[in-house]
Amino acid sequence: MTFLRIATASLNQTPLDWRGNLRRIHQAIEQAREAHAQVLLLPELSLTGYGCEDAFLSTDVLERARRSLDGLLPLAPEVVVVVGLPILHRNAIYNAAAVLAGGRLQGLVPKQHLAGDGLHYEPRWFRAWQPGVRERWRDGVPIGDLLFELDGVRVGFEICEDAWVADRPGRRLARRGVDLILNPSASHFALGKHTIRRHLVLDSSRALGCVYAYANLLGNEAGRVIYDGGNLIAVPGELVAEGKRFGFEEVVLATATVDIDVVRRRQASSASYEPGLGLDDEAIALQLGRRYPKLDNEPLSTPATWETGNDLEFQELTRAIALGLFDYLRKSGTRGFVVSLSGGADSTACALLVATMVELAVGELGLEAFVERAGLRALGDVRSVPDLIRSLLVCIYQGTRHSRDESREAAGVVSSALGAELYIWDVDPIVQSYVTLSEGALGRGLSWAEDDVALQNVQARVRAPGAWMIANIRNHLLLSTSNRSEAAVGYATMDGDTCGSLAPIAGIDKAFLLRWMHWMTRVGVVRPRPEIELVTSRAPSAELRPEALGQRDEDDLMPYPILDAIEGLAIRDREGPLMTYQKARALFPERDAEVMHRWVETFFRLWARNQWKRERYAPSFHLDDESLDPKTWCRFPILSGAFAEELDELREIVGRQSASARESGSTRKEMV
Repeated sequence: MTFLRIATASLNQTPLDWRGNLRRIHQAIEQAREAHAQVLLLPELSLTGYGCEDAFLSTDVLERARRSLDGLLPLAPEVVVVVGLPILHRNAIYNAAAVLAGGRLQGLVPKQHLAGDGLHYEPRWFRAWQPGVRERWRDGVPIGDLLFELDGVRVGFEICEDAWVADRPGRRLARRGVDLILNPSASHFALGKHTIRRHLVLDSSRALGCVYAYANLLGNEAGRVIYDGGNLIAVPGELVAEGKRFGFEEVVLATATVDIDVVRRRQASSASYEPGLGLDDEAIALQLGRRYPKLDNEPLSTPATWETGNDLEFQELTRAIALGLFDYLRKSGTRGFVVSLSGGADSTACALLVATMVELAVGELGLEAFVERAGLRALGDVRSVPDLIRSLLVCIYQGTRHSRDESREAAGVVSSALGAELYIWDVDPIVQSYVTLSEGALGRGLSWAEDDVALQNVQARVRAPGAWMIANIRNHLLLSTSNRSEAAVGYATMDGDTCGSLAPIAGIDKAFLLRWMHWMTRVGVVRPRPEIELVTSRAPSAELRPEALGQRDEDDLMPYPILDAIEGLAIRDREGPLMTYQKARALFPERDAEVMHRWVETFFRLWARNQWKRERYAPSFHLDDESLDPKTWCRFPILSGAFAEELDELREIVGRQSASARESGSTRKEMV
């Protein structure tokens, strides 16, 4: 029998954090030793961090990465360690997996397929390696499409994107009789994506007839992208190890002992398997300093209980943002968060997420470790979770004459229930001072009939300086409270509700956010939060107009579920106005055709007009693959033709259809 013990490690790395990244790799190697692992797989580009951006083009970065790799060589004479880094070869940069064994660099395997869509820009920095090509790097180290052999076990590689393409390396590796495929990855979190990954790993092990090991990054590595970990090890068609997701620890290991002989027998019994006879199967022999015994009765790791319910999307969203906030806090060197709390859904969601982050992280790490990891010793004597939340979360309610009493009450109830510090300010005198100054400059009075938008926006903007002031004094991050639906149509005040250092909910559409908040009132992640029902039971309103004029967000725009459906058709699916209208009519057949036309036209006009706002949004978390972030996902020109021709054509078609429908209705009446 041929047993092999494999460890996969999720690492919470930071781009260009040379000392920190090495320290976490050292921890992973030590944990792998303690787990008696023979092979340790680390994530893609884990030595430098995946999100180095154009720093990958720096000669200094490439040289420091090489020196860091050299420093790892003496640490793992008894474990085969696979670590990712950028390397320079023939004046081109490659994204490579380095194989370390016996105190030596045994070989480098570059990535063959580069991720160049969505938030990935690998072709900007790297070159794709050609299948079947092998060369020599510095000091004669093999580089290329390599095979390795450890005690008779044949090992090959796919690196992240390699496994997601049709012409994947695994197909060729299977024909070369590989027993184990290692996949170091940096696969970003998106709602529901882990289910796809699990299927990928399971199906790869089955279809390729091998053991398949997958290692992913963990945490908010560089500011926007969140990695959920979730390492996987599978034998043909069966998952034998699964790592924890969204953990707050810096290193998370998943291990399994696999019987290679059983895997080979399964492959041999497959009638569809065709070995590639005559193929070049030369392999690099890997030698370890000692052998580890098989560990009997190893328990199968299973997903956490929260992953097995029917509320997975809400669980994932909460845990992803919580991990993102925790890492942003500690990596930015700040000491907490400020939220301009209006009593509405968006700002309440931001405050709730901060409090939930503290509860989840303390629940996993413990209070002392949380304070230590986040660099918060300067906070003084923090003895409990409520103490910590009060130190980390400051809420400011800033009312004007148009603010409702219910909103002030909701802000007070929410902040008290969360344990946040709350300031209540009346900013109406500041608003009126700007109105008076403007009236003097213009030589006329301002009115809601003529100056509606300006009078609304000044109220939102005067709230920003005070919030920034407290954030600066406390060394806190000011959180922008605008959501994705507002970003799509520009229903937000620049330098008002969009101001901040970080926009934690800018990747969430309003309809989904409201459903999530209702779930938090009833279920929650740590516990239910019934106190926010004061917020969820009210229709969303900016409260910037006099009450007599009335103001509801959906009256100003359209129902949020329809807005989000139109956004998905127009932006995610890249449909033009006419096709968006036709598909929206099919999705909502109960809606009047002319009303739907008005909503579609409103969306396209506002989308084109407000790209400049999206360009100025604070950094936001990538939470699903429908992001509007122009820096990483959805590019659109700031100046454009604004769909003028397309909307004219749509208007003409809808007009003809409406006229035809009216004529048909009139004819039917005459016949009756």
